[in-house]
Amino acid sequence: MNYDKVCTEILEKIKTEEKKPTLLLQACCAPCSSAVLERLASFFSISMFFYNPNITEEREYEKRKEELQKFLSLKYPMITLLNCPYEKEAFLLKTKGLEKEKEGGKRCYACYSLRLEKAALVAKEHHFDYFGTTLSISPYKNSKWLNEIGEELAKKYQVSYLYADFKKKNGYKRSIELSHLYHLYRQDYCGCVYSKIEREQKKREESLAH
Repeated sequence: MNYDKVCTEILEKIKTEEKKPTLLLQACCAPCSSAVLERLASFFSISMFFYNPNITEEREYEKRKEELQKFLSLKYPMITLLNCPYEKEAFLLKTKGLEKEKEGGKRCYACYSLRLEKAALVAKEHHFDYFGTTLSISPYKNSKWLNEIGEELAKKYQVSYLYADFKKKNGYKRSIELSHLYHLYRQDYCGCVYSKIEREQKKREESLAH
């Protein structure tokens, strides 16, 4: 399925409606959110949902959350940031037995499921019209998995899922441009302890190669 095309069709339909639907958008960080909001802000009444228990350290968690709040205050003051407690144990439990999986494998699928299900549940509880995520803007995230998970959760919780592949139409490139424009803190690893270890190992190998 062409998820970017499906997203465009949803947005075109929304343009014909009298009232903007509400969207709970799970956000991983400010850089990824920047380009996604640029595309969606005129179509939805959006609340950002910062639920990322995968982040390895609470200090890093708080830094990413504060950076997102700073960006929203500068660019989208009308958008509310809904915060969740730092639930590192939820991520460790969800990915138990998958610690040695490569980045982008089964552990990541479990992580997507954890974060999207929380978003779907909150969207249901607070009567949002849609829920979605910024994660597909990254070239390192599996958009097919994200959309399949979102589709199943939409059925489970009876809340519409916003299909998307935000990396399309140069979405990732745009997020980098906006990060530079607004001086956003940008990370070189996903957030979890396993991706951090893998990234540090790669840096060491590159250093030795030079």
